Amino acid sequence: MAALKHNSSSMSLNLMADKDDLLLNSREVAFLLDLSPDTVNELARRNVIPAFKKGRQWRFRKRDITVFKRQFKGLNVAA
Repeated sequence: MAALKHNSSSMSLNLMADKDDLLLNSREVAFLLDLSPDTVNELARRNVIPAFKKGRQWRFRKRDITVFKRQFKGLNVAA
């Protein structure tokens, strides 16, 4: 029984980790950052936003975008 509880607990942790590891496309990131998809792609190309290419398309990890968004807001407030 204890092993079952441990496994379900591990499964919950894995589901939370998977949620943070979601891959987003440029359009989804544009919505989150209130930018155009073209701007998101340009920022990815210039290595401003953490991203990687999957085929010909840019992909973004949700956790990376969340961190970037916090930093981006900090830059806007200081400007």
